[in-house]
Amino acid sequence: MRMGNGFWIKAAVLAACMMPWGLAAGAQGFPSKQITMLIPFAAGGPTDVVGRLVGEHMSRSLGQPVIIENAVGAAGTLAGQRLMGSTPDGHVILIGHTGTHAAAVSLNPNLKYRPVEDFAPVGLVNTNPIFLTVRKTHPSSTLSEFVSWLKANEKTASNAHAGIGSVSHTTCLLFNTVVAAKPNGVPYRGTGPAMNDLVAGQVDYLCDQAVNVAPQHRGGTIKTLAVASTSRAAALPDVPTSAEGGVPGFKVEVWNAMFAPKDTPAPVVAKLNQALKAALADATVKAKLNELGAEIPAAELQEPAGLQAFVAAEIERWAPIIKASGVKIE
Repeated sequence: MRMGNGFWIKAAVLAACMMPWGLAAGAQGFPSKQITMLIPFAAGGPTDVVGRLVGEHMSRSLGQPVIIENAVGAAGTLAGQRLMGSTPDGHVILIGHTGTHAAAVSLNPNLKYRPVEDFAPVGLVNTNPIFLTVRKTHPSSTLSEFVSWLKANEKTASNAHAGIGSVSHTTCLLFNTVVAAKPNGVPYRGTGPAMNDLVAGQVDYLCDQAVNVAPQHRGGTIKTLAVASTSRAAALPDVPTSAEGGVPGFKVEVWNAMFAPKDTPAPVVAKLNQALKAALADATVKAKLNELGAEIPAAELQEPAGLQAFVAAEIERWAPIIKASGVKIE
């Protein structure tokens, strides 16, 4: 039987109206298949390591495998774009961080998503201190010596990072701004390969998290000059603070957080949140995160509402820093 145009219009309207109900109904059986966790940077970097650790525990809680996909590109924002285009049923999630969901707003005038409005927050995963590291053969052995060297050699100095907008970029951008230096940036597809080149002596310095720094520091393959915190890091207590090194303005903490697509049903977000919190409460996971230098966030920041407010505050915090640097993603 031939249907008129009016029928199809009504059918389309009815389908649109029923879609939220269908998604909500589907939440009862969530997850019904494997979950893909998007990581914005290359395998082996801090966000990747943390995502794999938490994802493995969540797999057991949810009863479905959590598969890691390194969606690399667009200075770490490609993964966010991928998440926006995903079906909002909880089977695709993202680990974003300080760069992709805070600094990128000011760095990239063409950013294709709004971190607060365009995603469903699940919870803050961890926080991390930042360390300033240099190649093992570098002539500087202290932060103050490095600042003097950098100012004298800024035209040839090489600052490795994981792309404009990444944590390694924005945190060293803060350092460079504080000490009034403009070195040559050397972008990589992640801090894993950036650290590899630092160890090989191909670049001069890198700002990175303990996940990457601690093993190399303990192995003596790099020099770690300072931690950008008010107190020394438990993971590397022999590394002086930036204030001890004469640069008190270099103080920053970075974070990783979990997001789902916008319009993901609340019951699905709640189930993801429960699995995340179970992972963060697990003694083995906590011990491994602490070994990596990561810290478990406060309980309220592990909640969706707490994360949403936190991201909004972080966007505001990074805006003046980036504006002062004059750096933009073209």
